[in-house]
Amino acid sequence: MNKNSWDFGQKGEAIAADLCREKNYIIIEKNYRTPAGEIDIIAKDGDVFVFIEVKARSGIGYGAPYEAVTQQKRNKIRKAALSYIRRFRKEVPCRFDVISIQMKNGRPEAEHIIDAFEV
Repeated sequence: MNKNSWDFGQKGEAIAADLCREKNYIIIEKNYRTPAGEIDIIAKDGDVFVFIEVKARSGIGYGAPYEAVTQQKRNKIRKAALSYIRRFRKEVPCRFDVISIQMKNGRPEAEHIIDAFEV
């Protein structure tokens, strides 16, 4: 990954965090890492824990950003989420969202896919 795509990825995560705040989500963690994988944003939407994968693309050459959340990536996110919720030692409501950010007409445009995949 070159520096420009890394910068755009970081900007994408900032845009996603702002979008979450606009929706009154409470952001608990960013870039939560485990040996199983990473979760870009962990937030609460009311009583529901939301594990959010952020994908940002500066163009459409590789498809829509959300298309990069493959089955393999979803499995890693699930494992990392399980690691996170195990510390509560009880069942907690959760869901998995994807925030897809793409440049359109020189401006970033975000699409929030709620409940994008299941456990």
